[in-house]
Amino acid sequence: MKYKQLTQEERYQIYAFKKAGRTQKEIAEELKRSPSSISRELQRNKGYRGYRPKQANLLAEQRRKRSFKAIKLTREVSAWIDKLLSNDLSPEQIAGRLDLENKITLHHETIYQYIYKDKASGGVLYKQLTRACKKYKKRYGHYDTRGQLANRTSIDERPDIVDLKSRIGDWEGDTVIGKGRKNAFVTMVERKTLYTVVQRIESKHANITADALIDAMMPHKEKIFTVTLDNGKEFAQHVRIAEKLGLDVYFAHPYSSWERGINENTNGLLRRYFPKGTDFMALGEEEIQAAVYKLNHRPRKTRGYKTPHELFTGQSEKLLAA
Repeated sequence: MKYKQLTQEERYQIYAFKKAGRTQKEIAEELKRSPSSISRELQRNKGYRGYRPKQANLLAEQRRKRSFKAIKLTREVSAWIDKLLSNDLSPEQIAGRLDLENKITLHHETIYQYIYKDKASGGVLYKQLTRACKKYKKRYGHYDTRGQLANRTSIDERPDIVDLKSRIGDWEGDTVIGKGRKNAFVTMVERKTLYTVVQRIESKHANITADALIDAMMPHKEKIFTVTLDNGKEFAQHVRIAEKLGLDVYFAHPYSSWERGINENTNGLLRRYFPKGTDFMALGEEEIQAAVYKLNHRPRKTRGYKTPHELFTGQSEKLLAA
């Protein structure tokens, strides 16, 4: 059984019992604690004026902060952190995944302090930290000049079950633009599991985009019910996409990226590997799919620190060796 730290309320009770003349054994019985715990508390957290609950709680907190990292961060734990950092996990994701795999329970702030200590000594672990997101830039223009697609079905008509994220098979799609707007990625993200599929295209012509999307999603045809797409004209052949994959296509409102928030967030993560200005056609396919692999094997806080791959396939995995 794990030891449970004394609370501030218990320290006030100890003070009151002690003032009333109760023995350490009696106090222990009242609080359902071991006598040794009470004895240790009275010895370690007393001040010049004896034992005072507020002061005792402060002393305990200060001691915990000083000792926590030294106790927890053994060589083995540090190696685990280093490995997960190299896979582009954030400190919060690392802490969550370590707990999920029953390795150790850490606060993500402890991992940050470990990284900053490494930086101060000349280390480079800090370079693995996820880059901060850029601020949103307001887009100006007329909202009715884009997205004039024939036979489009609005997101307003999408079934309510899609919003619940209660089933696997509802996707969001978009394109990520490469250098000079000459090439792009078609990105598809499954809403419940966050599983991601990426296909490179040499241009955003509607027929090329449709071919790429169909080709990329055909292996997952049994796990597709709907897709919600960006309102761009590259998806003009949505009817053909729907027929080939046997799904229902819905379109977000123009300039309403929050309606495909999962896809937008995933595209932002993809940009970490391929920043704006990258010529996607100069990349090797292995390099592209290596980045996609990392996204799909990245623990997600919103999914209980499980990976999209685990949730999508139903197969558990170990990110750290046993």
